[in-house]
Amino acid sequence: MTTNAPRPEVLRYTAFSSSPAGGNPAGVVLDATALEDGDMLAVAADLGYSESAFLTALPEGLAGHEGRAYGIRYFSPKAEVPFCGHATVAAALALAERTGPGRLVFATPAGPVPVEVTEEDGTLRATLTSVEPHVEEVTDTDLAEALAALDWPAADLDPAFPPRIAFAGARHLVLAAATRARLADLSYDFARLEALMHRLDLTTVQLVWRESAAVFHVRDPFPVGGVVEDPATGAAAAAFGAYARELGLVPEDAVLTLYQGEDLGRPGELTVTLRAGDPRVRVGGAGARIG
Repeated sequence: MTTNAPRPEVLRYTAFSSSPAGGNPAGVVLDATALEDGDMLAVAADLGYSESAFLTALPEGLAGHEGRAYGIRYFSPKAEVPFCGHATVAAALALAERTGPGRLVFATPAGPVPVEVTEEDGTLRATLTSVEPHVEEVTDTDLAEALAALDWPAADLDPAFPPRIAFAGARHLVLAAATRARLADLSYDFARLEALMHRLDLTTVQLVWRESAAVFHVRDPFPVGGVVEDPATGAAAAAFGAYARELGLVPEDAVLTLYQGEDLGRPGELTVTLRAGDPRVRVGGAGARIG
């Protein structure tokens, strides 16, 4: 630790699964007000999860939510990230176990993110609402470099899903596999993909395969965070929902199911909800405490 503050209590939760053995684990520090940046990075690195969430003092200007609003920051083992969906869900679940279900608001570096926590048959479920998303083109040169780093031939892409960079709090390159077998066979050049992602300011690469009209399987390489793959990625799910809607691949009103983590042995399920007239994307799932 870089300060004289005592080592904080680090809670462990998984998001997007009701089983501790599934979904994406995250560390949660409910009071990080005494921690410096280096302290939070050290906690995240020591824990080794893809991201950890740290609740901080509420920024000025977020009035009207006293007792249910929090500042929040996210750290991977290697760096701070602007937004993390699964760590947001984990933090919301940790708070709900202490203060009860209901609406929370997190002041993230990307903007305010409301979260609604409900309970059904003893299982807590959290649904976050993203900041306003956007989608942009990716150059042929950058696409070719991404495919080379992944060792994916261009012919293995699904032509119905044009490659794009999508943002809903963090930037993700969306690439669609033509087959489930292509998605399952993931062995990439860690350093090469990491370098490209730093240059394009990407948080993950969102790899998808469409099973049916509203069901997708996804994987997320995350070398910039110091891990090979993220098991269940709420920020990427939000970005993908925005991407799919903007390109007309799904209706403006839609509920999508994303399965992630199966190939890692940590199955998770993310629900992506799109509403006509509201550009924001809602991502929800169950969660559980670990240990």
